[in-house]
Amino acid sequence: MFENNITQQKAYNFALRVVNAYKHLSKEQGEYVLSKQLLRSGTAIGALISEAVHAQSRPDFLNKMNIALKEAYESEYWIRLLHDAGYISEDVYSSFYTDCVELVKLLTSIVKTLKDSLGK
Repeated sequence: MFENNITQQKAYNFALRVVNAYKHLSKEQGEYVLSKQLLRSGTAIGALISEAVHAQSRPDFLNKMNIALKEAYESEYWIRLLHDAGYISEDVYSSFYTDCVELVKLLTSIVKTLKDSLGK
């Protein structure tokens, strides 16, 4: 499905992890507020990348990828907060955080390259 788009594949895999974490946190720990925020931002990344793949123009593509980057930064925040509040272990935090930072780096590179090519 995403064989030629590593960013899209990584975002999809991250979203799956987020969905499973939400199910665990809400069912096992009764935590709904923070995990719901992570669910929204963590799944939005891949959805926005998928929208960008079908963008109407390069500026539209840039806009969608920039919003995906913002969602990745927001996800990073919720992951840190869930960890610091004691809802997720150090191991889970480290794994999630590493994946999220990787997405941030990929999206940052894409956005920067496209901005440079568009002269923005």
